[in-house]
Amino acid sequence: MCGLSAYFSNRPGAGPLDEAGAAAFAAALATMRHRGPDDTRIVHGDGYALGFNRLAIIDREQSAQPLHYADRWSVVFNGEIYNYHELRAELIREHGATFATHGDTEVLAAAFHHWGEAALPRLRGMFAFVAYDHRTGTVHAARDAFGIKPLYLVETADGLWLASERKALDPFAAPPGGALDTDALGHYLSFQFVPDPSTLHRHIRRLPPGHRLVWTPGGGVREHRWFRPSLRPLRLQPEVAHQAIQDALRASVRKHLHAEVPVGTFLSSGVDSSAVAALAAEARPGIHAFTAGFAADGYSEIDIAQDTARQLGIPLTPTVVTDEQVLAELPRIVQLLDDPVADPSLIPLYFLARTASRQVTVVLSGEGADELFGGYRIYREPLSLATVDRLPPSLKRGLHHLAQVLPEGVRGRSFLERGTTPIEQRYYGNARIFDPEEKARIMRFTAEPHTAITARLYAETADVDEVASMQYVDLHTWLPGDILVKADRMSMAHSLELRVPFLDQQVYAAAAGLATDLKLPPGSRTTKAALREAMRGIVPESVRDRAKLGFPTPTRLWLRGRIGDWVDHLLATSQTGHLLDLEYARGLLAEHRAGTADRSRKVWTVAMFCLWHAINVERTIVVPRAEQVPVPH
Repeated sequence: MCGLSAYFSNRPGAGPLDEAGAAAFAAALATMRHRGPDDTRIVHGDGYALGFNRLAIIDREQSAQPLHYADRWSVVFNGEIYNYHELRAELIREHGATFATHGDTEVLAAAFHHWGEAALPRLRGMFAFVAYDHRTGTVHAARDAFGIKPLYLVETADGLWLASERKALDPFAAPPGGALDTDALGHYLSFQFVPDPSTLHRHIRRLPPGHRLVWTPGGGVREHRWFRPSLRPLRLQPEVAHQAIQDALRASVRKHLHAEVPVGTFLSSGVDSSAVAALAAEARPGIHAFTAGFAADGYSEIDIAQDTARQLGIPLTPTVVTDEQVLAELPRIVQLLDDPVADPSLIPLYFLARTASRQVTVVLSGEGADELFGGYRIYREPLSLATVDRLPPSLKRGLHHLAQVLPEGVRGRSFLERGTTPIEQRYYGNARIFDPEEKARIMRFTAEPHTAITARLYAETADVDEVASMQYVDLHTWLPGDILVKADRMSMAHSLELRVPFLDQQVYAAAAGLATDLKLPPGSRTTKAALREAMRGIVPESVRDRAKLGFPTPTRLWLRGRIGDWVDHLLATSQTGHLLDLEYARGLLAEHRAGTADRSRKVWTVAMFCLWHAINVERTIVVPRAEQVPVPH
C-alpha cells in the first residue's frame, strides 16, 4: 500500500521539470508521506515525472518504485496482486519473461507489457497504477474492479497529473475556493459522500472503479470500462452455493495473508469480520485481532469481539474511543479524506487503525460482504412492499395520493408512501441524508438531482429484481464512495495496509449468482443468509446469526454534549452561508439537543462539510501537514 503521483507534459519536446516544478512535485508527493514512509523516490524525464512513497510489504529489499521494465515502461503501482506468483510463472512459460525482482510490481509491468489491457481481468487483487510507455509517449492507468485503491486526475493546459490522493493535485488545479463543484456538494447532501467520478473540486476527478484510461500528449484522456459487476441469479442448489462461498472465501483469505511483515485482522461483532478472522486463524493460528468501541452504553462491540476471539483462540487488542479524542482528531480525519464523508463510523476506524499499526503492518477486514451478499436490512424492503407493488397502477396512484395527505406519524403512512413510489425514486443508496425537498430547503444553490447518479444504474439492471438493483446501486456508489474511501484513508493515515478478502474475483463470482431467496429468505428477517450458512462450523454460532451493528457510533449522544457545543460554534462561524442555510442547520441541531427529533445524521453531514470548508477553503482550521506527522514504521 503506497502513494503514487505522476505528471505528463502536453508540450512537444518538453524537458525535465525545472527547479521550481521539481520542488512543487516533491512537495505534493510529501503530502502523502503517511501512505508510504519506508521509501520515497522521484524520477524525472523529458516531459514526465513519477513519484512514489512506499510501504514495503513484499520483496522489501527490492521492488523499489518507480519501476522500469523492458527498456520501455516506467510504472508506479499502489496495491497488491495476490496471484502474482501464478502470473509470473505463466509469463515465463508463455513469453519467456525475465524478472529482476521477486515482487508483484514487476509482474504487473510484465503482464501489461505482454497482455496489454487483457491483463486487467487476470489481476487478483487491489490496484491503482500508472504505466508510461517511453516508446510512444502514451500513458496507461487503471483502477481495480471495485475501487479499493483510489486514483485522482486533473487535466490542465500543461498536461496530465495523477495521484493517490486529491490533496496532491490541489496545487496544480484551480484554487479550491473558486472551483467548488455545487453539483457534487448537492450529491454529498444526498449520499453523505461525493459519488465517483466527481470531487468537490470542479477540475479534479477520480478514475471510476473498473476503469482504465489512455492519455497521449495533445490527445487528452480516453476512459474505458474494463469491469462491470453483474448480479445475475443462477439456479444453484443451496448446498452448492454455500460450499462455493466457503471455498472462495477461504482461498481468498489465505491469499490475502501473504506478506513479509506482521499481519493482523479487524474483528467486530458481525459475521463478516468474524468470518475473515476465523479463516485467517485457520491458516495462521494466533493471528492478532483488533477491535474498537465507545464507553457509551450500547455503542461498543468490544465484549462480543472478545468472546469471538476467545472462541477462535486468538489474541485481541481493544481500543476505547473517548469524546476528547474525537474532538482532538476530527480535523485531521477530515483533512485525510480530501472530500468530506459524513459516515461517523470512520472515526472509530481511524483509532482502530492507529492501535493496530503499532503491532502489525497489514490487517484483513470485512468490507464488501454486505453489498455482495445482501447484508443491509433495507434490502428486505421490496419483499415487505410486495403486496402493494402488485396492485393495479390506478389503485397505487390513489394510495400514493392518500399517503401524501395523511398527517406525519399516522400508522401506515410511510408503508403506503414507500410501496407506491417506484424503486428508482425511493432508493438512492444505503445512506440517504437529505431528500429532494429537504435539500431544496437547505441549499442556496441549484444542483442536479440524485437521479443524475442513479438513473443509469437502474437502467443497467432493468432485467433483475429490485433487491439486486439496490445492491447494484450500492456497489457503484456506497461501496467505492464511502466504505472503501474510509477504509483506505483511515488505515493509510497510520501507514497500515488494509486488505479486503470479500472483494476478490472468486468471492464475487460465488456471490453474483445467488438468487434473492438465498440471500434474504422469505418470511425471515435474516440478511446475508447464504454467507451465514456458508460459515456454519467456522464462525462461532453466537456470532453467525447476529444482526449487523457496523461500528455503532454515538453521534446522537455527541450532539447533545460537548461535541454538540463544538458543532454549534462551527455552524455559527462557518463561511459557507452562501452555500447552505446555516440557521436552518442550527435549528435542526437545536431540535436534536432538545430531544424533539433525531436530526443527528443531517446535522453531522452539514457539520462535516463546514469543517472541510474551514480546513480547505477558509483556512481557519490548520491541520499539520502529513510530512510533519510521525508515522509508526
